[in-house]
Amino acid sequence: METAQAALWVVILLVGLAIVFDFMNGFHDAANSIATVVSTGVLRPAQAVVFAAFFNVIAIFVFHLSVAATVGKGIVIPSVIDVHVVFGALVGAIVWNLITWYYGIPSSSSHALIGGIVGAALAKAGPSVLVASGILKTVAFIFISPLLGFLLGSLMMVVVAWAFRRARPNKVDRWFRRMQLVSAGAYSLGHGGNDAQKTIGIIWMLLIATGYTAASDAAPPTWTIIVCYLAIGLGTMFGGWRIVKTMGQKITKLKPVGGFCAETGGALTLFFATALGIPVSTTHTITGAIVGVGSTQRASAVRWGVAGNIIWAWVLTIPASALVAALAYWFSNLIF
Repeated sequence: METAQAALWVVILLVGLAIVFDFMNGFHDAANSIATVVSTGVLRPAQAVVFAAFFNVIAIFVFHLSVAATVGKGIVIPSVIDVHVVFGALVGAIVWNLITWYYGIPSSSSHALIGGIVGAALAKAGPSVLVASGILKTVAFIFISPLLGFLLGSLMMVVVAWAFRRARPNKVDRWFRRMQLVSAGAYSLGHGGNDAQKTIGIIWMLLIATGYTAASDAAPPTWTIIVCYLAIGLGTMFGGWRIVKTMGQKITKLKPVGGFCAETGGALTLFFATALGIPVSTTHTITGAIVGVGSTQRASAVRWGVAGNIIWAWVLTIPASALVAALAYWFSNLIF
């Protein structure tokens, strides 16, 4: 009886830690969906975070839980998962998020979590427990999602510039201020739909490993879905303003028309990846789209040094969070 109670206590603790990660994901990634709409002056910061949080939460009614299934069952073999692996994965992701938030670097919470899962599983059982297909498609989209965002953002900008070539600039600006509300809402919807599911996936993984949910279940418990969407929405409401400044001002200067094109290109990329069940980085996606929009004006409009620093953070995210996760896994074996 005491052992069962101890196991339940550990599970509750880890679910709470996962919810903290989910909140931090929203906090850390608030910039992804609001940086452009704030930097163009369409919404004030306080308005923007509430706006984005609303669309984060209503994504629960839009997207299938395919990303949660990938994270919960498609990164490592489910049989290797235990409370120590989950603890290591969450600590690895949270520590890396805190480091990158502190320095204002828009890294990927998603890939920090994937790296955490991989690092903890490797520490426990070695490379044989990794699911190559799930990891490969996740790693591939580290490059595909920003490139697709870049392509769609730049194409949108070219199409819009041609379509409105004879319109007065002040009229274009006024019209796209309204349209940017639509594009920012769409991007926030995609952010919630992809990112909240990652935490749903790791809680699902934990519940299966500890016997609180059957591995044969087609979906995680309803309460996990509701709690995770609410947590990411609340995190977004608090916002990560250091990263908003980097995303909205330091990469390139945006006008409402550019913000609309970047958000629309990014949203289309997120919808595509979520439909395929691929846990992508919303940070990578919107950064690629912003760079794409800036590059259509002239190459010098993009601050390539800032963009280069961001790319280094992308490259380091999975190995850095994996290393922290492995250390946390070994530590957890000493404490519970």
